[in-house]
Amino acid sequence: MSEAADAEGTTGREIWIEKYRPQTLEDVYGQEDIVDRLRSYIEQDDLPHLLFAGPAGVGKTTSATAIARAVYGDDWRGNFLELNASDERGIDVVRDRIKNFARASFGGYDYRIIFLDEADSLTSDAQSALRRTMEQFSDNTRFVLSCNYSSKIIDPIQSRCAVFRFSPLGDDAVRKQVEAIAETEGIELTEDGLDALVYAAGGDMRRAINSLQAAATTGEVVDEEAVYLITSTARPEDIEEMVQSAIDGEFLAARSKLETLLVDTGMAGGDIIDQLHRSVWEFDLDERATVRLMERIGEADYRITEGANEQVQLEALLASLAAASDEYE
Repeated sequence: MSEAADAEGTTGREIWIEKYRPQTLEDVYGQEDIVDRLRSYIEQDDLPHLLFAGPAGVGKTTSATAIARAVYGDDWRGNFLELNASDERGIDVVRDRIKNFARASFGGYDYRIIFLDEADSLTSDAQSALRRTMEQFSDNTRFVLSCNYSSKIIDPIQSRCAVFRFSPLGDDAVRKQVEAIAETEGIELTEDGLDALVYAAGGDMRRAINSLQAAATTGEVVDEEAVYLITSTARPEDIEEMVQSAIDGEFLAARSKLETLLVDTGMAGGDIIDQLHRSVWEFDLDERATVRLMERIGEADYRITEGANEQVQLEALLASLAAASDEYE
């Protein structure tokens, strides 16, 4: 067990996603091509405005702070402003806080860095103001914008930035980091537990580390059962069994399995849809049948997203599969 955990007498008092957050670009897992390009900018002292786009937990914020550490060293906190646009999305933030920071005097460096997290939450007016601010202070300020969907960022801002698209982390990257943390913390992690963590993470390193920490508090061993329990995630085989029953025309059996997932496991309908989407290609279906299944999954996902009752939509999905069972034979 680590010194910190040992001193406190228990596992999990410290938030591991912060404790093990990479401090340098070289420590960022699973984004090698992006890291190489960012390192090249820093080495050439030619950092442009940056736009990081991608899902949660893949290294966008970590890369931004790592850039600041590389450029400023121990002075990075005084030359790096981090704002979360989802909390402060109004135009006043752009006009006031960002401009005040950009105008402030600083010594020894050609520019300061402003990191705007979740920039796709900015209103259209705020983005227009931000574009003008980027123009005004381009001589002494570099902007790093982070978002989940680059399509929500207006074109004038995108054209001023070097765009980096972060992809979900590969299983090997997640596995490597989780194993390293488990070893450092002295956690007994079984092979099936590691597989479950990687599956539950779905390419999100933050989710993997949080799940490991949560599972480590439930007992001495982190195994498959502990991971699926703590993450409210269904085993892939349970999802496959449910859909296979529907495909075979056994609607009542499929509905029973669905009710177990919703009530006993405590899963949300959207999570079931996500896992079902990941398992589509595991079924022994021809391409035509798989396309039809994907179409029904997409329809159910849209309706749930728009606010429809999750259980009703999922049962309707299974019913449509059962009713068309002859198509899958």
